Amino acid sequence: MRDARTLPMLDAPLLDTGTSAALPVGVAAAAPVLRWLGRLEYRHAFARMQSFNEQRHDTARDEIWFLEHDSVFTLGMNARREHLLAPGDIPVVQTDRGGQVTYHGPGQLVVYPLLDVRRLRLGVRQLVQALENSVIRFTAERDVHTQARRDAPGVYVGNCKLASIGLRIKRGCSYHGLAVNVAMNREPFGRINPCGFAGLEVTDLATLGIDVAVAELAQLLAPLLLEALQLPSSVEWADTAAPQRLAP
Repeated sequence: MRDARTLPMLDAPLLDTGTSAALPVGVAAAAPVLRWLGRLEYRHAFARMQSFNEQRHDTARDEIWFLEHDSVFTLGMNARREHLLAPGDIPVVQTDRGGQVTYHGPGQLVVYPLLDVRRLRLGVRQLVQALENSVIRFTAERDVHTQARRDAPGVYVGNCKLASIGLRIKRGCSYHGLAVNVAMNREPFGRINPCGFAGLEVTDLATLGIDVAVAELAQLLAPLLLEALQLPSSVEWADTAAPQRLAP
């Protein structure tokens, strides 16, 4: 039986690569299907991720979903409700990822890597680092220095958080993922202790001087993430409409 784990458990090995079964020919090396889902209500996306993970089989293609959510607070499996300070009219959804409380809303790119990490022989720490490094490289190419922290997954600018990570590994496959603040109303972050840290400040790309739309960031981040995951870097979007870059 495949195992089920949540983050943060970043130092624990996810896989025993010495006992992995032989991989189906051509499956492990295949590039994931990329999907741009546009604006999607959180509960609907959550249900779709769970269904995808439960129904997938050993030879199924991996997928990476790029999307944006309506305003919502989400609680990790072990989240302490005292970190939810004053939600007001914003819905609160209990979810099954690791981590504490976070906020999703318009102006934020959400990336859900639906990967068979057992087949890819990809450890939890490697997956977290790949998500972090794709954002770090994106900002570095625009002369903005960002960094990761060993004690708290995500991407930071000084003491301000730019991107959050929360994952679930179930049946050897990952879901949930990365949220990058692009250009958003950050007031709702003041209604929580973001990721369980009282007083943690949150920033976005617009504040850092990087002018990019959410859909455009999806287009630009996808090849960086594939490279960080050491997967084929040919970027082909599925039948759903691909995100469009803005005209210069």
